[in-house]
Formats: sequence, structure tokens, C-alpha cells
Amino acid sequence: MFKLARQLLPQQPHILKRLPRFISTSDEAKSGETIGGLPTDLVNEQKLKKTSRTLSTLQNHSAPIAARVTVSKDESRDFMAVFPDVVRDLTGVARAYNCNDAANWLAKVLQYNVPRGKKNRGILTVLTYKNLVPADQLTPESLKLAHYLGWCVEMLQSFFIVSDDVMDNSTTRRGQLCWHRVEGVGLTAINDTLMIENGMFAILKKRFSHLDCYVDLMELLHEISFITTCGQSLDQVNSHRKVSEFTMDNYKSIVYNKTAYYTFYLPFALAMHLAGYKDAEAFRQSKTILLEMGHFFQVQDDFLDCFGNPEVTGKIGTDIQDNKCSWLAVVAMQRANAEQKQVMIDCYGQEDPIKVNRIKELYKELSLPTTYATFEEESYNMIKTHIQQTSRGVPHQSFLQILNKIYQRDS
Repeated sequence: MFKLARQLLPQQPHILKRLPRFISTSDEAKSGETIGGLPTDLVNEQKLKKTSRTLSTLQNHSAPIAARVTVSKDESRDFMAVFPDVVRDLTGVARAYNCNDAANWLAKVLQYNVPRGKKNRGILTVLTYKNLVPADQLTPESLKLAHYLGWCVEMLQSFFIVSDDVMDNSTTRRGQLCWHRVEGVGLTAINDTLMIENGMFAILKKRFSHLDCYVDLMELLHEISFITTCGQSLDQVNSHRKVSEFTMDNYKSIVYNKTAYYTFYLPFALAMHLAGYKDAEAFRQSKTILLEMGHFFQVQDDFLDCFGNPEVTGKIGTDIQDNKCSWLAVVAMQRANAEQKQVMIDCYGQEDPIKVNRIKELYKELSLPTTYATFEEESYNMIKTHIQQTSRGVPHQSFLQILNKIYQRDS
């Protein structure tokens, strides 16, 4: 029924330098001897280099600012301008069932949780739609529909976030108290997440049921919601395992299901449906590229959790303390000798600051920052080549716009 994430990130990106790479029509990907998703010989080659290499994510912003920043203040303002209509639509639906008190509460839930954060996923939906539709066919009505779809994505994100905060009993999120920590909320937040999720489908019915793509939009949101909750489950299960049991296959499954599908593929595919795309192969090719981006993005996130500047990232990383199956932990176990593996076993997943710092020191001893820098550059070039070889009518710029935004990010 629902397809779980597949091993889509090719295992030998260095071959791109010698042979052309085409998008396979098969869902299977070949596997080989790798370290951190890169071929062992490439990693060893990099380790033998005597010159130091800049950590591009943290220090090198050679990509033009204009290439990396894709959301203008006008676009953000236009997106926010539609949010009151979303709240009005949903409270109106609740009141239609003689649920005035529930409608008032729902308004508070939405206003507190949904419009917070960067809103990258929602705005990505709008930007992608603009790239897919000829300029002379963009109308105020169609653009507003794209904005509504973007807010559906943001509502899905809020559903995941509030649920995650309750499960983790977190204290703050996006610079404010987690919703369940707000006075008078508590475990009512569980029902509130269900209101947000079902409100997303109420918006879809109210605004899109007259369109040919309505069923496609609804099925896609249901599918991605299910996939992401599976990914959350994988993440929870693996966080209770010993670090010695972490594998790259498990890591990729978590990444594709928990992050890549709803962060990258969902906004893009929603925009494709709204723009009238019907070709199944165009969706398949897009999914392949976007899941590759999702993997790239999450590895960056794992690296920044450990080595990023909290003043820039806006958060203090806790992957080590939380026993997360992170890219760094998996690669460390791949490269460590017996003594170093014992350090990982003894110190990983512990709250003790001394043990946390020992893990970070071990990452440096294993040259993981250099391995990461190699991974980042090679992955960027591989994905860019993959984009340039797509052939099913999706403008390359639509993908490159996303890739250039996440490449060398520091937060």
C-alpha cells in the first residue's frame, strides 16, 4: 500500500567524473563498501591528502547569497497574508457543527503552533508551483490555492511537532513554550494535534474539491502522513538501541521516512499536482532527486547538531545525549578500532557533559569533519548532475533552487 523509503542515494558518486549517470527506471539501488554513504576508496584518498580542507558548511560560503536565499520578504509576507483565511475557514467548519467553544480553542491552537518557525516547507510549495506554471498562466486565484496548499504542509508539520514534543516531554520549541507546557493545555495537546491534522483535510475539501487533482492531493497527504509517522516510530525504536547496533541502512530508513518525504517530496509533488502534471515518470524522477536532497539535508543537520554554532543554528544539539542514530555515530562505529568503539559504547547516549565531550573528541580523532566535508561536496555535485539529467518536463531550476538553498547552510 504505502511504499517505504528506498536506498536511493547512489553509493559511488565519484564514478560521475568518468561515466554519464542516467536515472534508472528501477527502484533498486546497488550497494557497495562505503563509509558514511561514500565509497571507502574515496574516503581513504581524502584522508591521505596532506592539506587541510575547509569545512564548507561552517566556514565557506562561496556560493552566492542570491543562489542560497530563495525566499524574499515579499514572498514570506504574501504567504502569511493567507493564514487568517485558513483560521477563518477552519473555525467556520467547527461552528457549522455547533461547536463554538471548540472553534475558539482551535483558533488558539492554530495561531500558537502553525505559523511559527521558518515556514520553509509551505513557501517551497508556492515557489515550486510558480516555477512549474508559465508566468502568463499564473492568476491570483491559482496562486492563492498554492498558498493554501503550503499552509496544509505547515499544518502537517505542526501536527508532527506538537506530537513529538508531547512524546519527548520537551520544554521549548521555536523560542516559546511547547504547546503542552502552556497553562491550561497539558495532554489536551494530543487532541489538538488531531484537530490540526484533520483541519488540513477540511481545508483541502473546502478549497480543492472542485479540481481534478483533489483526490491526488488528498491521497498524497494521507500517504506522506503515514510514511512520516512510520519514520518517527523508527527513530524512537532506534534511540533505545545500543550505538553498536546502529547501521547505515537503519539511518537511511529513518531519514527518508521521517524527514525527506514530507520536507522535500511533499511540497514539490503537491505543486506538481496543482500545476497539472500527470506523468508518473516525472513524479518518480522528482521523488528520486528530492529524497537524495532529504538525505543530504539530514546529514547536514546531524553534523550541525554536533559541530554547529548554537548562536547560528538557534539550538543546542542533543543527538549524543539522546542516543540518536545519527550519521556521525554510524560513521564513527564504521571507522573506529576496538578501543574507540568501546568509548562510543561507554559514553554515547549519556547526559554527563564529560562523556558528551569525549564523543565529540573521538569524532575529531576519526576525522569525521573532513569526511563530512567530502560527503557534502560529493553529494552536492552528484545531485546537481542527477538534476541536469532529468528528462520528463520538470524545469531543472525548480530542483536547483532547493539544492542551492540547502548547500553550505549553517543553520
